[in-house]
Amino acid sequence: MLKAGIVGMPNVGKSTLFNALTRNRNAEAANYPFCTIDPNVGVVTVPDPRLEVLSKMSGSEKVIPAAIEFVDIAGLVQGASEGAGLGNKFLANIRETDAIVQVVRCFENDDIIHELGTVDPLRDIEIINAELILADHASLMKRRVSREKKSRGNDKEAKKELEVIDKILPHLDEGKPAITADINDDDYEIMKEFFLLTSKRTIFACNVSEDDLADTINIPKDNSMVARVQQYAEETHGAEIIIISARIEEELIDVSPEEAKEFLADMGVVDSGFSTMIRSVYKLLGLSTYLTTGEKETRAWTIRNGTKAPAAAGVIHTDFERGFIAAEVLHYDDYVECESKSAARDAGKLRIEGKEYEVKDGDVIEFRFNV
Repeated sequence: MLKAGIVGMPNVGKSTLFNALTRNRNAEAANYPFCTIDPNVGVVTVPDPRLEVLSKMSGSEKVIPAAIEFVDIAGLVQGASEGAGLGNKFLANIRETDAIVQVVRCFENDDIIHELGTVDPLRDIEIINAELILADHASLMKRRVSREKKSRGNDKEAKKELEVIDKILPHLDEGKPAITADINDDDYEIMKEFFLLTSKRTIFACNVSEDDLADTINIPKDNSMVARVQQYAEETHGAEIIIISARIEEELIDVSPEEAKEFLADMGVVDSGFSTMIRSVYKLLGLSTYLTTGEKETRAWTIRNGTKAPAAAGVIHTDFERGFIAAEVLHYDDYVECESKSAARDAGKLRIEGKEYEVKDGDVIEFRFNV
């Protein structure tokens, strides 16, 4: 399952956002630092209206959407790597996530205290990044010691790791995240095994006030805090921003999707921050979704862009990949237009694809394979 970690300073709206994403109130959201003292984990289904349409067409017994696991940790503060606060104790919980969502406060509110007394999103980002870099540095130094011992015994893999570690450590020493290190593709594959926090793609979630949400989404320059974060993200490799109001997302927890859509429309907002974040994670990681449908179930499957048919089949079961013969492919739009698989076949829309076919987002597939 795809995983994303949520980090940020205390009282920036992290746990409020987590509650909204997971549509529950498991994470305590309170107006004081360190209210989240244990890592919170929640599984979020990915909104995909195509599933319901296919389910009705196939008479499916159930619908299974794709899912993302979110991990929310205690607020990080300056000096966390040296024991300050509580967040650094839980960084290990997000080392194996695929992406990081860094929640950044972009609103003033005298009733909600900030750890440092003032609201400054870029300062907060720099503090969080510094703590993540320090955590990675400590992790690499520890790994280096163990690999040095193995390399003395002529362990070739350990020697390769040492070479990559010695390229990344000076980069971290300069206060730069691992993702911006100048390394080749082979080194990058080795670095992935280190599970470095700063090697992950990052989304900056700009948390704005309820009153600012519509104006900020439509005209980002009207909010100087958001504009500063946007400029920072553009200059940072592998980062992008989304604009949310965690408080509004929390208010939508207990209403139906139809009521939520109407509520947002009245505010001049097209979609929820929840849906925007899901799409952003997919875009950031280069992911797409293919679909399967039948009487038993209609289901969404997550793959990386460019995945070939056998590997896509392997997402369902490894036997499908090993015994892959061919894939019957019908794009969702053609399926809906033709109103049935048989009609699509008669119209020449149904294709038989082989091992070299790259599965596209929205493909509806039935795999042929040998057991």
